[in-house]
Amino acid sequence: MIRRIIPFIKRELVFCLALLLAILSAFFVPPSREYVSYIDFRVLGLLWCLMTVVAGLRSCGVFDALSTALLHRNVSRGRMLSVILVMLPFFASMAVTNDVALLTFVPFTIGLLSSAKCEKVIPPMLVLQTLAANLGSMATPVGNPQNLYLYGAYSMTASEFFSAVLPFAGVAFVLLTLCALPLLPESFPAAHLPPVPAEKKKLLFFTVLFALCLLSVFRFLAWQWLLAAVFLSVLLFDRRLIAAADYPLILTFICFFIFSGNLGKIDAVNAALRAWMGKNAFLTAVLASQVISNVPAAVLLSGFTDAGTALLLGTDIGGLGTPVASLASLITLKFYLHTPNRRAGRFLAVFLGANAAFLAIFLAIYALLN
Repeated sequence: MIRRIIPFIKRELVFCLALLLAILSAFFVPPSREYVSYIDFRVLGLLWCLMTVVAGLRSCGVFDALSTALLHRNVSRGRMLSVILVMLPFFASMAVTNDVALLTFVPFTIGLLSSAKCEKVIPPMLVLQTLAANLGSMATPVGNPQNLYLYGAYSMTASEFFSAVLPFAGVAFVLLTLCALPLLPESFPAAHLPPVPAEKKKLLFFTVLFALCLLSVFRFLAWQWLLAAVFLSVLLFDRRLIAAADYPLILTFICFFIFSGNLGKIDAVNAALRAWMGKNAFLTAVLASQVISNVPAAVLLSGFTDAGTALLLGTDIGGLGTPVASLASLITLKFYLHTPNRRAGRFLAVFLGANAAFLAIFLAIYALLN
């Protein structure tokens, strides 16, 4: 039993921490029916639908087909290839989340660069891809879990959301392009990239479901109808996808909903958190993200401030920094540690240096704009 528990804790550390905090908070605020009111079922329903539909899109081979098609004409042009490899997760994360973008494109990149004998370029390229996925995901409400949650929790309009995040996403695009250009030499050894066919009928089916998800996120379709439509469609079409959702993430949200709700009932803690958030919600979110990750920080801190835009930007920009600031970053690290001739120390040095530089730039931009 212990042999199973320890690997689970290591694999789902954030969920285990959230569960522990929820249990501890229950000693101060005894469980009651009021716990149910803490939980944002709309966010949980949308999150499950998006994860399931994106898993369906991924199973079609659409992302592999897209990346192969884009790279096929530029595989011998090093600088263009470098920019494309970084921009694939940047733009993909806007639609399918930063986690899925990295799960798709990081192993693809490792294989491509390894076959071209460019192993030394792998660490900086993967770090840039991680930065790209995290920064690109901030540009849409469905790009990452904290955006999805905060967009709904603060009832943001589309104009409010995009006016806040797009200037930062635009700066990120320019910085990432400039950093990507010198990574590969202009003359790059060509590699054979066989075409990857996408299942067209299946792709059309999941594209329609994804469009329904977007309609629900922007409040044109009730989330309950979306949940029913996705569940029944997947049940009839490919029931294996029901197991594809990240259920520990959903449970993590529930635990943090309970923990945050209980903290709000403790007068001293409530007053302290509101005071910190009142002084600087943005910086508090950035700092909290470095320690507990940006998704839990968004859920925890949202109960103590009305500054939704500051919290949104704080948790998005707070995804830069430590490896745990955005849990998507751990996906890249895990893939790299399974590569031959890996150098974990060098990778972490590049990761921390690049993240510190980007974080400093975005903190400065936020200070100038506010």
